[in-house]
Amino acid sequence: MNQSLVEPKVERTAAIRKCQSERRKRLKTLTIEVDKETHAKIKMLAEMKQTTLQALISNNLKSMVDASSDFPPRPWSVFDSLRDESECKRTHVSLFSGCGGVDLGFRQAGFRTVFSNDIDPDACSTYRANLGEIVNGDIHTITPPKLTEKLDVLTAGFPCQPFSNAGSRKGTKDERGTLYQTALKFIEELKPRAVVFENVRGLLSFKTEEKLLIEEICEHLDSLGYDVVFSLVDASKHNVPQKRLRVFIVGIERNENRGKFSFPAAVERDDLSLKHTILDLEPNALNQSELMQLNPQAISIGSMVPEGGSWKSIPYEKLPERLKKIADNMRKYRWPNFYRRFHRDEIAGTITAAFKPENAGVWHPIEQRVFSVREIARIQSFPDWFGFEGKSIKSKYQQIGNAVPPRLAYELALQINKCLSGEDIQSETDSLTFEQFVNTGKPLRACDRDVVFSPKKI
Repeated sequence: MNQSLVEPKVERTAAIRKCQSERRKRLKTLTIEVDKETHAKIKMLAEMKQTTLQALISNNLKSMVDASSDFPPRPWSVFDSLRDESECKRTHVSLFSGCGGVDLGFRQAGFRTVFSNDIDPDACSTYRANLGEIVNGDIHTITPPKLTEKLDVLTAGFPCQPFSNAGSRKGTKDERGTLYQTALKFIEELKPRAVVFENVRGLLSFKTEEKLLIEEICEHLDSLGYDVVFSLVDASKHNVPQKRLRVFIVGIERNENRGKFSFPAAVERDDLSLKHTILDLEPNALNQSELMQLNPQAISIGSMVPEGGSWKSIPYEKLPERLKKIADNMRKYRWPNFYRRFHRDEIAGTITAAFKPENAGVWHPIEQRVFSVREIARIQSFPDWFGFEGKSIKSKYQQIGNAVPPRLAYELALQINKCLSGEDIQSETDSLTFEQFVNTGKPLRACDRDVVFSPKKI
C-alpha cells in the first residue's frame, strides 16, 4: 500500500481518538430504554430537526433539568450578570480591594464603588478587566478621595499575614500589621455610615502591649461613633462552597435612623461539595487550563494520595525521608495533614494565597493534578465570566486566595443595607457582650453568637 495514503489515515484515526477521549472527559453516558414506537418517533423528530438522536435527547434533558425548580441556584448565580452602576443607590469605598471579591458582592447588592485601591498591579489588572477603575499604589501615599455625597460604607480587608497562624504572626511589629490604622484614618476623614473590616481568625487572639488587638480596633471605631459587632464567620454557612473561617468587624453609625446590625443567619445546603462545584467545568472555561507547576516530588507524593485521603494514606516505606521523620513523631509536629485531597462529596477547604500543595487541600479529587485557576475561583464563588489577569499563574492563585468570597460579601452587604434603611436586625438572644466573650476564656467559634462591643472596661 502507498505509504503516503497510510499516514493521513493514521493521523485521522489518532485525531478521532483524541476527540473521543476529550468528549468522554466532558460528558457522562446515560442509557435510556424506550419501546419501539417511542424510538421511531424520537428518530423521526431528530430527522425533522436535522440533528442526531444523541443531541436531541441530550439537549432536551438539559433544558428540562435547567428549568426544574428542584435545584437551588448555584452560589455564583447571583452574579450571572453584573449589576449596572446606575441601579446602585448606595456608595462604597474599598481599601485593600485586591481583585475585587468584596466589591463584586457589594455591587450586586446595590452599592456603587466610588473609590478602590490596592498595591498589587496584577490584582488591579484583574479588577479593571471586570469591575472598573482602581487606584494602584501604596495606601500610605494615597489621600482619601473627595466625595460630593455622604459615603454609605467603607470596606477594608487589611493584610492578614501578620496575624495568621500560617503567616508571620508578627502582628503590629510587621509593617503590614499596622495598615488597619491607615484604614481608620480614612474612616475619620470620610465618616461613612457603615464600616466593614475582614481578617483571619488569628486577629481574635493577637495582643498588643496592653490588650487584645480586636478590642483596640473596636474601641477606636466606638470612639468614632459606631456601634460595633464582630463575629467569626464560616463561608460554607453562607452559600460559599468552601470551609473558610474569617473575622468580620462591622460598625454602623450611632444614629436613630440606623438599625442594629446582626450577621446573616447560617444556611445549610447539601450542594456545596466539590462534585457540585467544579466537576462540570468545560475544558475551554476561562482560566481552566491554567495550573500551578509543581516540583517532581510534590507530583509524586500527590499522585499516591487517594480521593478523601492525605499523606497519611501513603504506605510508610513510600514516604520521602522528610515525611518519615514527621510520621515517626506526630505529636512533635502537631499531627499535620499534608497533601490533603478532599473527596468529591466534601466541601473544599480554605483556598489560601500561598496555595502550597503540601499544606493546603488543593488536589483535584479525581484527577492527578491541583485545582486550576477557574476551579479555585468557583470554590471562592466567583462567577465564570470573571477572568483573572496577571504576569504569572501563581499571581492569579494569590489574587483568588486573598479575596473575600464575593457571595459572602453579597450576603453581608444585604444585611448592612437593611441597617442603613433603619431596620433593626439584632437580637439580644443571638449575641454576646464583649465582656462575656472575654470572660469565657475560650476561642470564638463560627457557631457562636455575634459579639456586640461595648467600651466598658474589663
